[in-house]
Amino acid sequence: MVDPSIAYHRAAAASAVSIPMPVRARTLMNMPMSSQDQDRWKRVKDRLRAEVGEDIFSSWFARMELEGAVADTVCFSVPTKFLKSWIQSHYAERVLACWQAEDPVICKIDVSVRSAIIRQASAPPAPEPACQSGAMSGNQEARGPTAPALAAHEALGGSPLDPRLNFDSFVVGRSNTLAHAAARQVAIGRRGDPVLFNPLYIHSGVGLGKTHLLQAITWAGNTVSDRKVLYLTAERFIYIFVSALKTHNALALKDSLRGIDVLVIDDLQFLQGKQTHAEFSHTLNSLIDAGRQVVIAADHPPTEIETLDERVRSRLAGGLVVEMGSLGEELRLEILKARVAAARHHHPGFDVPPAVLTYIAKTATHNGRDLEGALNRLLACSKLSGQPITMELAEREMRDFIRPGDQKRVKIEDIQRIVARHYNVSRGDLLSARRTANVVRPRQVAMYLAKTMTLRSLPEIGRRFGGRDHTTVLHAVRKIEHLIGSDQTLADEIETIKRQLQQE
Repeated sequence: MVDPSIAYHRAAAASAVSIPMPVRARTLMNMPMSSQDQDRWKRVKDRLRAEVGEDIFSSWFARMELEGAVADTVCFSVPTKFLKSWIQSHYAERVLACWQAEDPVICKIDVSVRSAIIRQASAPPAPEPACQSGAMSGNQEARGPTAPALAAHEALGGSPLDPRLNFDSFVVGRSNTLAHAAARQVAIGRRGDPVLFNPLYIHSGVGLGKTHLLQAITWAGNTVSDRKVLYLTAERFIYIFVSALKTHNALALKDSLRGIDVLVIDDLQFLQGKQTHAEFSHTLNSLIDAGRQVVIAADHPPTEIETLDERVRSRLAGGLVVEMGSLGEELRLEILKARVAAARHHHPGFDVPPAVLTYIAKTATHNGRDLEGALNRLLACSKLSGQPITMELAEREMRDFIRPGDQKRVKIEDIQRIVARHYNVSRGDLLSARRTANVVRPRQVAMYLAKTMTLRSLPEIGRRFGGRDHTTVLHAVRKIEHLIGSDQTLADEIETIKRQLQQE
């Protein structure tokens, strides 16, 4: 896969793939959408997933939506300019080839940015006066983002925002209560207020609401606060930094970023490049030292992102680190109800029986995007075929949302804790330099499990075990692998520990 920092150089110069000019917003909005097109798009996505792998597909195509097909052109939309540029530069020919396998008539693809269509189709409501206390009023939040908030954010050069992602549309449950409360606290702050959580670092798996909270902070902050709130994806941060270097405006960029009151960075795990990491480190330190707020989201806690500089990792871990857990069935059902209510504003006849909502909540368990996809599928079937939504229809359309249960994501800290408890030693013993027999074997078992049950590299595992060299970890892994073949007692112990890690 191409390094994103290199990709940005390419995107800044010119796209190597010939793509037609974007279709106007009104054309996309009125474009005919047939059930046949939807079926083709589903098969094209299956082809893409098989060709590029699940990780790449989730990163670049999960948020790509079909808008329709006209004559020899098929049109798609994505939520950000960066995603559009990346797909055009690296995957346009592959997408076209996959579509041509389904429909040879198509010879062009068009990719547009969804947020631009939303803004042109309907202007946001007029702003209400900000509350003197700095708190958000119910009317302000219910009416959603305002035009001045959007203009203020775009003037700062931020990443595109989705008007739907605000606090009013965020459904709170047991797994996200703390993250939501911390985000609200950041959003209602005013310039000069003490900063309570700095940085605020939110992490979770894909599709559990990180981006929703970060964009909600941005909308609310720019609507009712006197602070400058800037939302950037990691890719956008790379892009503006590389562009500044090429145009010799790096100093101006640094001054601009360090003048922000609240800097919001999404998908930190995608930050690439030594120079970019150094600039991010300087920006982070400057903002925090000046009492400015920083909010960051990633798919892992800072201690588990290997690409981060140790100083950045330490600074991030020193703030409030909050994990958003998986969506429970009750929360999934509440999300579905909220999404159906929102859909009725645009499609008054859309109705999903309670039994069908319960079925979807039980079936689409992977993440929130599966819930959105399931409802979109039912909405499309209802609008295109005129059929009422029944349980039979839901069961038929939900087949590809049923996935085998994912194994629990195991952390090195969990491994160390369970192994220490099993062998009656302390976690400190595992990290220490002690070489006694009652510590060496548990330490080797823990290193072996860290290598086989996580995606961490040998150097990262060594660092997490008291700063040991990667060769020490490799020796431990090979030692345990050899012993498992001849020592049935040890093999049984390791299986017991594995079961405990998956159950906790």
